[in-house]
Amino acid sequence: MGRGDKKSRKGKIAIGSYGVSRNKKGIKARLKRVNSRPAAATEVATEEKPKAKRTTRKKEAAAE
Repeated sequence: MGRGDKKSRKGKIAIGSYGVSRNKKGIKARLKRVNSRPAAATEVATEEKPKAKRTTRKKEAAAE
């Protein structure tokens, strides 16, 4: 099964046809879902949060 096979997914892609192994409705639905995602939701996930600064505690007994 490969590019020359009309029944396989690779073959359908190579030929440019649709069918059971590569149905057009499923492909269109997936593309619609991916492209309709709000841009703000993807930007929030990529933002890096600043790291908390580490500070040392001063010993009060040593200061006296």
